[in-house]
Amino acid sequence: MTHLWLRAEQRANETRTGLTPEGAAQLIAAGMKVSVEDSDSRVLPTAAYAQAGCEIVPAYSWPDAPQNAVIFGLKELPEDGTPLPHTHIMFGHAYKGQTSGQTLLTRFKAGGGTLLDLEYLTDDNGRRVAAFGYWAGFAGAAVAVKCRIAQLRGEVCGPVQPYPNADALTAALAEELAQVDAVADRALVIGALGRVGRGAADLCSAMEIPVTGWDMAETASGGPFPEILDHAYFFNCILANADTPAFVRPDAPKAKRALRVIGDIACDPDSAFNPVQVYDRATTWDAPALRVHDDPPLDVMAIDNLPSMLPRESSEDFASQLLPTLLNQPQGDDPVWQRAHDLFKRHVAEV
Repeated sequence: MTHLWLRAEQRANETRTGLTPEGAAQLIAAGMKVSVEDSDSRVLPTAAYAQAGCEIVPAYSWPDAPQNAVIFGLKELPEDGTPLPHTHIMFGHAYKGQTSGQTLLTRFKAGGGTLLDLEYLTDDNGRRVAAFGYWAGFAGAAVAVKCRIAQLRGEVCGPVQPYPNADALTAALAEELAQVDAVADRALVIGALGRVGRGAADLCSAMEIPVTGWDMAETASGGPFPEILDHAYFFNCILANADTPAFVRPDAPKAKRALRVIGDIACDPDSAFNPVQVYDRATTWDAPALRVHDDPPLDVMAIDNLPSMLPRESSEDFASQLLPTLLNQPQGDDPVWQRAHDLFKRHVAEV
């Protein structure tokens, strides 16, 4: 019997979850044991999991979980260097040369555990079985618009907070945008055919910002791409790899440009594949804009947990996508899980 252990997220401003109480009830009905750590910050109440039949355990108790428990969370674990003996389902960010990722793999190697990375759970066609992409794009575009509004006020964007739902976000943003002169602004989205790009484009459309949508065909030349500089907004919405060209080169800030805000929604600044080559660190909820040039201003927005701005919608969407794969049991021989396991073995062997 698979024992799934839903851990409480330990990162600030992270209130999402990958499993709803309704989904937990389905796992239990399928013969799994489900333990849920108590959490005051999770967008869905602990009591609802208890009503669904889950075992409720103390917050942050996963290191002492039974050896056979599969630990399920979204964002990173505390960076305390301890060995990791369990199987973990999470976003590891460990397979593209990231420094923190190499440290994480070292911990798994030391403890004998396994990483089943949510980013690499794919179907037979290589498509991810579950992603927060749409809401990342939607929220990321919203924060980028906030950065532009702050610029037009002669400021740098201040802290951002979550919203109860998408309607509340768009209503508040439209009110702010109406107070500045941004009628000439246009946006270019790379990855427009994907989930992230669609989310970014939908937010722009809701704000009446014209969108130029690019995907693989438009970037096949390898660049350079001067058209990016002709738009006030550029949204990077693709999962970069070794074949991804540079979209924004290091000389872009000093070039003649209409570009004012880069929304790097993919947000992988410490990867060797980063196609936005004007910054080297993620931004935060407290400081969402990294100013990389002053006159004229150019800000980079690169928050790496954007769907948490709309935690309920993004959690319910992601959890519904992932549930069929969870029902196939992470410790079984389902091809989705097997591919993720094989990928981990290849990478951990190189540590």
